[in-house]
Amino acid sequence: MADELISADSHVAISLDAVRERVPSALHEAFDDAIAAQAAMDDELRGGKRLSLDDWDMEAMRDPGYRDPHARLAAMDRDGVRAEVLYSEVSAFRAYGLVRGDWKPISRAFTDLLVDFASVDPDRLAVSYQVPIIDIHYAVSEVERLAGLGARSVHLPNFPSELGLPDYHDEGYDPLWGVLQETGISISHHLGNRVWLYDVFRRDPTPQMAIFTSLPALALSEVIAWWILTGTLERFPGLQIVFVEPGLYWIPGFLESLDRKADGRYVLPGVTMTPSDVFRRNMALTFMDDMVGLGMRDRIGVENILWSTDFPHPATTWPHSVETVARQFADVPAEERALITAGNARRIYGL
Repeated sequence: MADELISADSHVAISLDAVRERVPSALHEAFDDAIAAQAAMDDELRGGKRLSLDDWDMEAMRDPGYRDPHARLAAMDRDGVRAEVLYSEVSAFRAYGLVRGDWKPISRAFTDLLVDFASVDPDRLAVSYQVPIIDIHYAVSEVERLAGLGARSVHLPNFPSELGLPDYHDEGYDPLWGVLQETGISISHHLGNRVWLYDVFRRDPTPQMAIFTSLPALALSEVIAWWILTGTLERFPGLQIVFVEPGLYWIPGFLESLDRKADGRYVLPGVTMTPSDVFRRNMALTFMDDMVGLGMRDRIGVENILWSTDFPHPATTWPHSVETVARQFADVPAEERALITAGNARRIYGL
């Protein structure tokens, strides 16, 4: 067994009320209205349907560590996990654009609540902070501020076009890529739902949306291709991008398809490197329990794979992560196992 486990994808619940308490009172109405507008939009996308949790074991979500940092450390100890990279269950990217008035104090309140959570033990709790991209000057200043606070990761929206913004090859983002490259703070693209996938959600006849939930990981292929095939990572070769929760099994074939596109069949301005080489230099992926993908680790890159618990979601390995890792890595050399379960995360996040 590896001496330690680091989860590169775990989650923390914060309440909107706790965020609101930190928002200037003059913006409370704007905050409430934006939250209501976001909820209405989400309900419309879902067509009034809800994802059933009735048949899932929700023990992890009931654990106080989901919400309290001190209890979180105890939950990690119970699971044999040394450190975690944390993602907020609240996604604020769309909500900021719905705020009437100045959204920046709301963004700061949300971020600082998570800063306080991580401050209980910065060596074990590493938040990936959501940085709004609707104002690049503000985004740059937030990265600089977070760097001063010891941040290791920022979480960016997967599909900026859904927010009415340019895609990431646009030179307007260059100041942001520059400061991230300079500070060494990594970018996270967490598994999320494309707007058009909600058409599947509304039609999915299975109680737990099994058809719908099988698709978002594959949608991240667009984000991988966009970064690589636009040449953006050749302009900013020091960026580190982590794709969170896509699994591994589909990656080797997708990288091979990108390599074929770059062999002279397509005109790709700014692309001089083989896409799979760019991937291995600049990108990494998280997984939880993927025996097929782990068996193809050499084709993905052993140093590009990060293990995670996905605490406390239904697929989590908590509180049996030690046993799960032992089963999955039974035939994996100890040196490779140590990299995937902890070493790669230590390198990328400075843990």
